[in-house]
Amino acid sequence: MAGSRLKFFGWGCEGEGMTPEEEAFALKIHRERFGVEEFASLPVPGLDELRLRAPRLRPPASLAALCSTERYDRAAHAFGKSYPDTARGMLNDYESAPDVVAFPATEGDVAAVMDWTGTAGAMLVPFGGGSSVVGGVTVDAARERPLVTLDLSRLGKVLEFDRASRAARIEGGAFGPALEAQLKRHGVTLRHFPQSFAHSTLGGWIATRSGGHFATLTTHIDDFVESLRIVTPAGTFETRRLPASGAGPSPDRMLIGSEGILGVITQAWMRVQDRPKYRAGGAVRFKDFHAAASAVRAIAQAALYPSNCRLLDAQEACDTGAGDGSAAILVLGFESADHPLDAWMGRALECCRDHGGVPERTEGAEAHREGAAGLWRNAFIRMPYARERMVPRGIITDTFETAVTWDRFEAAHAAITRATADAIRTATGRPGQVTCRFTHVYPDGPAPYFTFHALGRHGALLEQWRAIKKAAGDALLAAGGTITHHHAVGRDHRPWYDRQRPNLFAEALRAAKRVLDPQGVLNPGVLIDP
Repeated sequence: MAGSRLKFFGWGCEGEGMTPEEEAFALKIHRERFGVEEFASLPVPGLDELRLRAPRLRPPASLAALCSTERYDRAAHAFGKSYPDTARGMLNDYESAPDVVAFPATEGDVAAVMDWTGTAGAMLVPFGGGSSVVGGVTVDAARERPLVTLDLSRLGKVLEFDRASRAARIEGGAFGPALEAQLKRHGVTLRHFPQSFAHSTLGGWIATRSGGHFATLTTHIDDFVESLRIVTPAGTFETRRLPASGAGPSPDRMLIGSEGILGVITQAWMRVQDRPKYRAGGAVRFKDFHAAASAVRAIAQAALYPSNCRLLDAQEACDTGAGDGSAAILVLGFESADHPLDAWMGRALECCRDHGGVPERTEGAEAHREGAAGLWRNAFIRMPYARERMVPRGIITDTFETAVTWDRFEAAHAAITRATADAIRTATGRPGQVTCRFTHVYPDGPAPYFTFHALGRHGALLEQWRAIKKAAGDALLAAGGTITHHHAVGRDHRPWYDRQRPNLFAEALRAAKRVLDPQGVLNPGVLIDP
């Protein structure tokens, strides 16, 4: 049975993980990919074996009941879920562990911990579910100041529901499943399902501009935010709750994507939806990946707005068990709380046939969960559990994603794939593999999501990963894409974000931080340097 607390190493809760069948399938793929039979494995240290330095500060008596310096709490808040985070955990490198973990139960607690942290000359890192894959919660081990992690998990309630406006006021620490369970009582849903849904929070989604369930139209958490309440070292403020406004630059937009450097999101009014009653979906096979991309562009520009429009290249489909490697697969779906969707699905399939697509023969209300579509859906949910089993075997498997306009896509895809494959060969001395899928699509361009696999060498895994990551990041920007479509910036993407953003905007962001966080307490090293 799964435990109720998160693992300090790996994805999910204690007791969860890959099944023996899933692990055997993954290892079979890797053996064939790299031409090896056995992998050199390192042991993963247990909780009692971790090297944690003594805490450098203690909370005052007034906050002692909210704070912990226990071994598990510090270890579980040392890292996010990136490849470097997992590799460091395997190597027992816990220098990034916080000195203290605070668990506020009220907004007043958040402010009190923030005030104490500033007075103590410490750093404060907001922490939702710790699911960042870009170093968003992992502070530089060489830091001089003590570190306090602010765990928002006790602020997880739906506080208010407005049926007329179809909106809900929700605390920032609400985890995805608990949030949906509370909304279900009112017959509504937020319907924002990132891959990290089970182990991430509303505040984290907003702070990182999370990409969610919908592949078109309402793709990011931005689209659901009605207003925000935020605690900063300079004070607390709340934005006006409105359906829309033309009154100057949006304060909500300044806070969405701020990654914890300006304040802590304690509450948000969110636009919710009636639960879907009608669904249509299935999978379409294409012999050519770029012909499939053309079909996706036609669907996006026809304003059909499918909820699911994930395109997998042939190798990606094979690696996840959704295909045999002979065809690219488009996972297509529509949903509505109001009307049947046969006309929308029918027109989308026409667009696919126009570009050589062959639909699977699946029918009925559950077609979107059957065939290749169902296989992909299950693989997508289970993917994050693989890393903790593969890293100890020296396997480097990671992802990166971007968005680029349609006119640049084919050239970008070729250049990014080539640069990453070349970097794998240079860094590891052997060929690897690079695959691609679309996670989200827009009328003016797709969001390609790349996965790379390499066989690394213990003792050099982080160095090899950095070389591959650098080549991929450089290629993304050179091809006209963004360094991230929905994974956030964190610390891992900072070098490329610094190049992507306008310099004057960086100065304006620093000015905002000086006003809201004058001592530079909050999440240093993310987005900007104070």
